[in-house]
Amino acid sequence: MNKVLSFSLIAILGSGLVISGCSKQQKEAQKEKAVDNISTLNIGYQKAALKLIVAKQNQFFEKEFPNVKIEWKEFPAGPQTLEALSVNSIDLGYTGDAPIVFALSAGKQLNYLGYEQASNQAHAILLPHHSEIKNLTDLKNKRIGLTRGSSAHNFLAETLKQANISWDEIQPIWLSPSDARAALDKKAIDAWAVWEPYISAAEIDGNAKILFESTNLPATYSYYLAQPNFIKNHPEDAKKVLEVLNQTDAWINSHKNEAAEILAKSTSLDVKIAQQVLNKKPDPNPVAILTPEVIQSQQKIADLFYGQKLIPNNIDALKFAWQSNQ
Repeated sequence: MNKVLSFSLIAILGSGLVISGCSKQQKEAQKEKAVDNISTLNIGYQKAALKLIVAKQNQFFEKEFPNVKIEWKEFPAGPQTLEALSVNSIDLGYTGDAPIVFALSAGKQLNYLGYEQASNQAHAILLPHHSEIKNLTDLKNKRIGLTRGSSAHNFLAETLKQANISWDEIQPIWLSPSDARAALDKKAIDAWAVWEPYISAAEIDGNAKILFESTNLPATYSYYLAQPNFIKNHPEDAKKVLEVLNQTDAWINSHKNEAAEILAKSTSLDVKIAQQVLNKKPDPNPVAILTPEVIQSQQKIADLFYGQKLIPNNIDALKFAWQSNQ
């Protein structure tokens, strides 16, 4: 009888341990599920961020995240977008290559989420139509307008490197794109380093000519960034963001006229300009997690800027990239 009782007690205690273990596992699963649930997704975008403005117009994020409130916040350029990311004002953002290097060098908290190929005509150095500048070597000692910390910053640094001109041998004039366009028209600057759609706008309006295009430089990329905690706590949602961006790219490729109209409306540019910008875009242009080659591209920019004393601290780009095994 004692043996029976002992066995019964052991069975009861054993089942209790199993129940306790199951309960613990359920709690862990519930906790993990709670972490993955988001109630709001804050997305930072720029007027010319094609995939984001198209996704915004068509409510692609709203459809993919039906129980999440999607908040859209517009920024004039990459540096402001990354600042908002760093202070947790937004969860996701988009920018060119150089702003990220400047932000990380300054200790900003952000991670690379994904990348896309930039157009090989994405950047150019523009001149007033009657400029006497004939080649890159003529840029020495000239006033060159550009946005500090923007992708044009890296483009100009690479261009000067090609011409064997040091950064100290030019006069950088820090201007927003709209101010730089006005300054070029008034010949208050000698040249303007800028990105699309401003290149096509200046070309089609007939107020500027191209001295040098990024077609002659190594491939560059644009990036989607996220708060580190967003990627860490919501990896499935991060993957879903990339899926929405690729759905958007497919829509753009099959609805080019509508996409051009969305871009024109967002940027207040003529639809002809928007169409020219789209014609320069890689087709298709998927978004993917960063590859070693792409990470190395960012590292080269950081090394270049640090060598030219344009940033205070060098960075290890690999440390900030979302790895594919995540």
